[in-house]
Amino acid sequence: MSTVQLHQVIAKLETYFPPETAAEWDSVGLVVGDSQAAISKILLTVDVTQEVVDQAIEEQVDLIVAHHPLLLRGVHTVAESTSKGRIVTQLVRKNIALYTAHTNADSAWPGVSDALAEVIGAKVRDGVALDVVSKIGRIADFPEPLTVTELAQLLDQKLSQSASPIQVAGNLDKHIRSIAVCGGAGDSLLGEVALANVDAYLTADLRHHVASEFVATNDCVLINIAHWVSEWPWLNSVSALLEKEFEGSINTVVSLIPTDPWTLSVAR
Repeated sequence: MSTVQLHQVIAKLETYFPPETAAEWDSVGLVVGDSQAAISKILLTVDVTQEVVDQAIEEQVDLIVAHHPLLLRGVHTVAESTSKGRIVTQLVRKNIALYTAHTNADSAWPGVSDALAEVIGAKVRDGVALDVVSKIGRIADFPEPLTVTELAQLLDQKLSQSASPIQVAGNLDKHIRSIAVCGGAGDSLLGEVALANVDAYLTADLRHHVASEFVATNDCVLINIAHWVSEWPWLNSVSALLEKEFEGSINTVVSLIPTDPWTLSVAR
């Protein structure tokens, strides 16, 4: 039996992702579980879906570490007739704890956006956040300039596969050396991107009108990818962190289950 207890794992996670740095509206921390429980195997995921819970049960893990909160908005029942109630009930019955690090992982150094930049080979500028208040988003540089087509192909090769497409807006003839990145929904940071003097912006969930207006007034290429895809690289970073901190005492599993809600895309 593992000598590592849940509260020790949480303490390490909160050293890197302090809960007090989460947004006021956010819900982070321990959702399900006994802080004294022994932990020997951890599953990492972006979202806690039924498929992920099924994997956790099959893998016989003791803890799920998720990026997105399962219970973010007001919940008035955990009856098994509801999807979230069914998940909570299964976790309790199987003695699987659930811990969430969300906007506190977005703002951490290194955090979600750092992992996204790293996986595509861009070097994050030290101490430079896209949003200086929330510390969310990063600015990074490629070692050599890339054409827009080369960058799109690089993303296709390096990022997790998803039914959601890689979408590009702006000047397709532009060469990309500097790039702003924001894991997750990033259109709220377009004002900061406009002031950052970068060649491209990589994020998720960009909307039609804001994207159209941005490229009409800024010489910066927009690249829109799936929300899940943009945050998945962080899971490997957390896996490495935990394996190092508890060397030989715990094992980690990074879930490969796509939790992107879009499951089919038809190119036209």
